[in-house]
Amino acid sequence: MPTDTRLAGPALHLADSLWQDAAIKFGNTAGAVLGFLGVLLAVFFAAGRATGRFSRPLAVVLMLGPAALLLVVGLVVPLLRTVYLSFYDADAAKFVGGKNYGWAATSSQIHDVLLNTLLWLVVAPVAATGLGLLLAMLVDRMRGQAIYKSLIFMPMAVSLVAASLIFKLLYESRGSGQNQVGLLSQLAVAVGWDDPPNWILSQPLNNFLLMSAMVWVQTGFAMVVLSAAIKAIPDEITEAARLDGATGVRLFLHVTVPMIRTTLVVVLTTIMIITLKAFDIVRTMTGGNFGTQVLANEMYSQSFEQYNTGRGSALAVILFLAVAPLVVYNIALLRKERATR
Repeated sequence: MPTDTRLAGPALHLADSLWQDAAIKFGNTAGAVLGFLGVLLAVFFAAGRATGRFSRPLAVVLMLGPAALLLVVGLVVPLLRTVYLSFYDADAAKFVGGKNYGWAATSSQIHDVLLNTLLWLVVAPVAATGLGLLLAMLVDRMRGQAIYKSLIFMPMAVSLVAASLIFKLLYESRGSGQNQVGLLSQLAVAVGWDDPPNWILSQPLNNFLLMSAMVWVQTGFAMVVLSAAIKAIPDEITEAARLDGATGVRLFLHVTVPMIRTTLVVVLTTIMIITLKAFDIVRTMTGGNFGTQVLANEMYSQSFEQYNTGRGSALAVILFLAVAPLVVYNIALLRKERATR
């Protein structure tokens, strides 16, 4: 079959430019990695050669310096810049004071977003922690518990985007008379519901359906941590409680739960932090439509879809202020537990 020679030249030119672009990017990446390794080697060499009374302070500075620099550049500076931009208009050109925060406090749209975020914050962590605790109690009594724990923990290895795609397929719904491919719709048809709804469009049910993806991912984490805490309870305490007549639910509520209370709170607050920052699930499954918008996704929408830097930054600051107390509480609780050991 004859080849059009008029197309061969541009095609070859395009292929050459793509190869050149790829080679340049590869070279830049390799250079950055080698440069970083070179700096590390220089730091380690200097720390190893240091002698005298300045050797320890110098070693501390050289070892912690790069980490502190990355922390400042990657976290502190962006945080300060976000706070700074939250006091400016959409184009970050004019100072507007607290106008963006006033908008967040008075906008009915943001009120709905905050209420929805609060719903996530209450339901998803409690469900994941409770289910993880239940599974920890059940699996610890089974033979081959390592296999079951591995299977339950496996969703933690799945990204939230992948989990969202899986659950989106589970909730897939087609019109009446068509073959249903979503598992939930198939189950509905199997029990006699001939025309199941479009689950993702059904409010407020769709919010709980989205939360189930978060619960599925985080339950394994809760189960593993709580299982370790339960096994750390001294046998003497459990045996003494049994001799006093505590069994079953009574033993669980009055002995097991109080003994693992600190771990239980840490797991709960950790999942709350992850839930507050939930972006992937909402973005992938609904894009924040149909009454499913949450604070993290609204922040992204304001910043990168509506190009309102000021409002997006203000929402980012609000999200940071919501997460910070949970982080501080977690750290304080862990320090208190470490001090009592």
